[in-house]
Amino acid sequence: MILTEWLQTKREEIVGAAATSLHRSHLPHYDQAGPQESQERLARLYDLLRQSIEQRSLAAIVSHAERIAQERFAAGYDLLELQTAFNVLEEAIWHTLIQECPPEELAEAIGLVSTVQGAAKDALARQYVSLASQTKVTTLNLGALFGGKG
Repeated sequence: MILTEWLQTKREEIVGAAATSLHRSHLPHYDQAGPQESQERLARLYDLLRQSIEQRSLAAIVSHAERIAQERFAAGYDLLELQTAFNVLEEAIWHTLIQECPPEELAEAIGLVSTVQGAAKDALARQYVSLASQTKVTTLNLGALFGGKG
């Protein structure tokens, strides 16, 4: 099995499964964007994942993840929402791979998918946290929790 060809043939199935999982997560901004937009976003990520594996280069997906972090941070998305979107896609790929990939090829296939997704999620988180750390965060008043008047 050639992984990139397999990923191309399974694109609609996997992206659809990931979109269903994302919808079930009831994430505020993805619910607001709607199922069609969310599925299109997942499809773009999926295509970049496949491209990264085919080209053996992480540049495009890392750049995409950093751009998404910037755009979504500016739009008020939580990092959890972004990470969940990446995770549901990875889980849908794994689920289908485990069912269909020849056992002798499974470790390499999951390794490639996980490496690409891991690099993308790392870039996403680093960029998001970098942006968040430049924003002044108000201090929480925890006095009431500890018997103080706050």
